[in-house]
Amino acid sequence: MNRFARPLIVTCAVLALAACQKQPEPAKPAAAPAPAAAPATPPPAATPAPAETAVAVDSIGVPECDNYITKYLACVSGKVPEASRAQLQASLDQMRQAWKQAAATPDGKASLAQACVAASDAAKSSMSAFGCTDF
Repeated sequence: MNRFARPLIVTCAVLALAACQKQPEPAKPAAAPAPAAAPATPPPAATPAPAETAVAVDSIGVPECDNYITKYLACVSGKVPEASRAQLQASLDQMRQAWKQAAATPDGKASLAQACVAASDAAKSSMSAFGCTDF
């Protein structure tokens, strides 16, 4: 079995789980209020959000998954050759999206901890080829 097979199998399982979850109905937009008169002074310039906020937005909300993603990203950015990075990053992006969808429901969130531990176990062997041992 090649080094990408296990993470791919785990990703497929998580995607299947996410697809089976009932999706909540989107909220209906509220009617827009009537436009107000333009303010006399321009609004203050927007300040960039702190880096911590960006990390929180990307968080899955399941510690095992967030831990896996942090370690996987460190490995990919620090030890994986440039030629392989794009493929591994794309795989992680798909996995992260599936995990976010699954975490949107209580049942999905409950099953994610085990799935992320399995993904971490699979990464121990597949990513060791790049010298990454911190999984």
